[in-house]
Amino acid sequence: MSSATLDNPDVLDETVLDETAVLTKPARKRPARDRHVTDFIALTEQVRAAGYMERDIKWYVLRIIRQSIGYLAVFALFLTLGQSWWQMVTAVLFAFMCTQTAFISHDAAHRQVFASAKKNAWLARISGNLFVGLSYGWWMNKHGKHHLNPNKIGVDGDIDPGALVFDPENAAKRTGFAKWFARRQGAFFFPLLTLAALDLHIAAVKRVLDRKQIVPERKAEIALLVVRLVLLPAFTIWFLGWGIGLAFVAVQIMGLGLYMGCAFAPNHKGMPLVPKDVKIDFMRRQTLMSRNISGGWWVDVGMGGLNYQIEHHLFPTMSSKNLKAVQPMVREYCAERNITYTETTLGQSYMIVMRYLNKVGLGQRDPFECPITASMRTAR
Repeated sequence: MSSATLDNPDVLDETVLDETAVLTKPARKRPARDRHVTDFIALTEQVRAAGYMERDIKWYVLRIIRQSIGYLAVFALFLTLGQSWWQMVTAVLFAFMCTQTAFISHDAAHRQVFASAKKNAWLARISGNLFVGLSYGWWMNKHGKHHLNPNKIGVDGDIDPGALVFDPENAAKRTGFAKWFARRQGAFFFPLLTLAALDLHIAAVKRVLDRKQIVPERKAEIALLVVRLVLLPAFTIWFLGWGIGLAFVAVQIMGLGLYMGCAFAPNHKGMPLVPKDVKIDFMRRQTLMSRNISGGWWVDVGMGGLNYQIEHHLFPTMSSKNLKAVQPMVREYCAERNITYTETTLGQSYMIVMRYLNKVGLGQRDPFECPITASMRTAR
């Protein structure tokens, strides 16, 4: 074998060809696994070894039983009060119960409850469509994209421009009343949340009736939505009369939207935006764009575990029951690797979101966006 062959494995000496009569391609070297990926795999193995990835069906059964008792209590109050304006209290309580059920639907959609994907899907479908009034098929499509690329412009539907605008470039394109509104959108944040449930209802109906859209178990979704969005309001108006009945439906819709919005908005709104052409490793993509909310057990219950948003995005199939327990491990992991771990109180998060929205409306970029984007460009 010649020296050329020894120096360059891709070149074979004629003598070798004569002896073997076979020309084989050199083995392709596999790219070395990214250090960030290797580190995260190690964290995942540590979390799994601690038992935090195991499902706890009994815990969810207890949650469902408690919520069932809550619904019965609300219905009993509804029947007892009759045609009274005190029914507005019942409407608020009903909105609270529906949002709590939305948290179960969310967990089931992430396959946190059962090992069976089919059972999880049906639990999410029934709880989401029948009690919340949203389409499970619509939610899976939208929320799936969000989890893959949180706060990524043009990909994450949660930051698409609408009544609110989250990207300064989109805000700069607005004119007239839309421009005036964008400059003050932070002040309108909470009032707009009262319309969030109505928007979910409309999106759900459009999704299930659009034959161009793929909706698994379409007929079941339509039937469940008819009960929630047609029969239930009709019964309410029949029982309470037009005036009180319509007011009940309106208060319930506004309460549902406000509560759901207040639970979901603090998780990512006001966190850095990611340009569409920037690629970030999984760990940083899920951590840097998420925000945890501290505050004790009442925040845990009120937000359905979503206040541990960083842990949820890193381990989406982990039961919301275990997110708090795994938090110290994730926090330590981030500290060792100098990864920003954001956590604040609920009140502070709302102030951050409102200030952020106003800055965006004025065309100012998030001050935390540029440094992170610059550093992440090296992760291509």
